[in-house]
Amino acid sequence: MEDLKTLPAFFYRNNNGREPVRDWLKSLAPEDRRLIGEDIKDVEFSRPIGMPLVRAMGNGLWEVRSNISGGKIARVLFCVQEQQMVLLHGFIKKTQKTAEQELKLALGRMREGKT
Repeated sequence: MEDLKTLPAFFYRNNNGREPVRDWLKSLAPEDRRLIGEDIKDVEFSRPIGMPLVRAMGNGLWEVRSNISGGKIARVLFCVQEQQMVLLHGFIKKTQKTAEQELKLALGRMREGKT
């Protein structure tokens, strides 16, 4: 099954060995984790893919767009390195426009270049 993925997903890992997106996902309700996981899986198997599931954010960042319980909207920011989807940052959107701080955090992690 792994060899069918056109863009396998990996969690960004910081210098302390933590995986912030994995930790964030674990903090969510099981149903929300499932929905976000299915959306990430769709990207892994269906690249290239665009709106409404994936959107380019600029500077090499992309977002997986998920609708979760309670009418909330989740985003997972990722980059592509060596034909892999590196999951950099996950958050619940609170405003129409993605907050600059969310993008800066993901960009910083992308520049570290660790998976």
